Amino acid sequence: MRSNNTPSVPAASSALNNFKMEVANELGISNYDQIDKGQLSSRQNGYVGGNMTKKMVAFAEHALSQGQTSAVNSASSTIYSNNSNN
Repeated sequence: MRSNNTPSVPAASSALNNFKMEVANELGISNYDQIDKGQLSSRQNGYVGGNMTKKMVAFAEHALSQGQTSAVNSASSTIYSNNSNN
């Protein structure tokens, strides 16, 4: 079983961490990378993950609306094949 903290595409780990910091900063949580996440409320941590998800879905929707279905399909097949290996 795959851990929730392990990216489906390991090469994306750094970009996802940068994205997480950007979203946390937008939400007014500065120094998110240095904060003990256990000291934050579930709501605060949930806002970061939830907003990341909203932005990624919006990005995929935009790509699909622009006819970039091959890129979205390629990404989803990579994710599904990586999940089946775990």
